[in-house]
Amino acid sequence: MPFWQTGPVQEVLDAVGPRLRALRSERAVTLAQVSETTGISVSTLSRLESGQRKPTLELLLPLARAYQVPLDELVDAPETGDPRVRAKPFTRHGRTFIPLTRRPGGVQAYKVVIPAHDPRPPYEPATHEGYEWLYVLSGRLFLVLGTKELELGAGEVVEFDTRTPHVVANRGDVPVEMIGLFGPQGERMHVRS
Repeated sequence: MPFWQTGPVQEVLDAVGPRLRALRSERAVTLAQVSETTGISVSTLSRLESGQRKPTLELLLPLARAYQVPLDELVDAPETGDPRVRAKPFTRHGRTFIPLTRRPGGVQAYKVVIPAHDPRPPYEPATHEGYEWLYVLSGRLFLVLGTKELELGAGEVVEFDTRTPHVVANRGDVPVEMIGLFGPQGERMHVRS
């Protein structure tokens, strides 16, 4: 019998399924939602969670990405002594997005940095499915929402249905920093005052 089918290695592999199920449960997502995010079939995900299918790197990498957790968290690797979560920023259309949530589907939270003078006129309104809530941390955010033009400063909040033609931009000389919550299926955020 190969070494990986006995002892500590087998124990680690046996624990992956329950850990995957717990992550999915914590994030309140279905197997179908995880399947859509990862491209792994629902039946394969179900067999992984129940222990009927052994985890492979090909399966664990997209799952770690979807759940936004390090791979070593999925296999319960020993701690390295640093408990900080290190969000991996990404850039889209010249803007930096720092993920603040670690779950697939549902409302997603980001810190967003928009560089100065972005974009330059003429502004192209966009529409897409979803609902957005933005809180300006610093700078002045320029927002076109349908036929309205707004300028928001630090501490101001706006929320809107993203099916309304909109432009989110920075016409100023300093970057805009904001927190953005986005519900891809139109989930609304509830703010209490």
